[in-house]
Amino acid sequence: MSERIVVREYARLTTSPLQKNTLDEAQISESAFDWLCDLAARFRSSGAALLQMNGRRWLRLDSYVGVLESPCGQIIEILPKHHQIDACEESARALLCKLIASALDSSSRTTTEAGLQIYKTSLSEWVMRQFLLAFDHLIKRGLRFDYLRIEEEQPFLHGQLDVVRQMRQPPGRQHLFNIRHDVFLPDRPENRLLQSALKLVCQSAQDAENWRLAHELGGMLMEMPESRDFAQDFRLWRNDRLMAHYQPLKAWCELILYQHMPKAVSGAFRGISMLFAMEKLFEGYVEQQLRKVLPKGASLRSQAREKYLCQQDQEKIFQLRPDLMLQLDDRPIILDTKWKLLDAGDRAHNYGLSQSDFYQLFAYGHKYLNGQGRLILLYPSYEKFNKDTVISDFNFNENLNLSVLPFDLEDEKSAASLIDRLMTGKSIGRH
Repeated sequence: MSERIVVREYARLTTSPLQKNTLDEAQISESAFDWLCDLAARFRSSGAALLQMNGRRWLRLDSYVGVLESPCGQIIEILPKHHQIDACEESARALLCKLIASALDSSSRTTTEAGLQIYKTSLSEWVMRQFLLAFDHLIKRGLRFDYLRIEEEQPFLHGQLDVVRQMRQPPGRQHLFNIRHDVFLPDRPENRLLQSALKLVCQSAQDAENWRLAHELGGMLMEMPESRDFAQDFRLWRNDRLMAHYQPLKAWCELILYQHMPKAVSGAFRGISMLFAMEKLFEGYVEQQLRKVLPKGASLRSQAREKYLCQQDQEKIFQLRPDLMLQLDDRPIILDTKWKLLDAGDRAHNYGLSQSDFYQLFAYGHKYLNGQGRLILLYPSYEKFNKDTVISDFNFNENLNLSVLPFDLEDEKSAASLIDRLMTGKSIGRH
């Protein structure tokens, strides 16, 4: 079994010996260290930051979470820096699983609380488990087959005779018929992708139950072909009514095959690697929870794009894209999510708030709200910043206010409480 290292966001990694690995500091192999440096260089070339060099033999991770498997077989699992500072590994992993399930918009059937608690040892095993359970359910409901047109020569007449090709047969082959016929086969894009994902799971699974179920399903589908072009087959994936029972599988299949995710890392070596930006996971979870509790007549948009900061020679530049725009009783409200832990008692250091975030919200307020209305910054709730530890409102002017609010990832009623507060027009208050 591959060696597994468990850390969390912003942890430090080193090749030097340590007395004990912790969630904030761990020793990794020389080869894994060098591989991470190369991987970070590729991230930087695309404008993302995976880690920072902290001395010659230290690396400091950034805000990506997930699991990485190096070519030498060392697995590095990166968990979120939980809203409870002293949170244990299991609770941080449970939170990450919930956020990933939310990002994939997975059905509740495969992401129950019990399911989140089963896999306390590996995020990748949990992902594979969700895929296998959904695939097993699909098999029981039945795979979709499709007709495939076959053109061939046969010594008997079957289907439709290809008259033109038959007339061109040389004298020595006139006893063979050129025919066309349709064969009802499972060879369709969705099934090819599922077979490719299942094969990778069979190679990667180390949990005994996952290994058993993967090979059991593989034995039932031995004749199904694999996908030769993931991107093309995903484009051909049908979303009509007849394929509705395939939809819960698509997101897990995309994740396992390294397609269409915030950040995914694939390699030629065995294993599943996946990375997610915590900012995007948090933003997606907040959006999903708010959509569940929107009152009648309200609307919620994500990533509005119609406004720009300025223009030059009639050309608009610097597009402004707030995370969420809530329309409530004909009142537009801008919401922006930030994955950062604030300290409501540290007024001397502005509670940990960023000046650049305020500049950003100020621009949103003037361009989207015409300089009057309400702006919301949402941060994860934890012991130093929650509903009982209030940060008072900030005023850009007498008509434009900014509220900094906590969002509790453990409380399913947090979204409803936020909507109620905004509908009643309550300010955050003073302390």
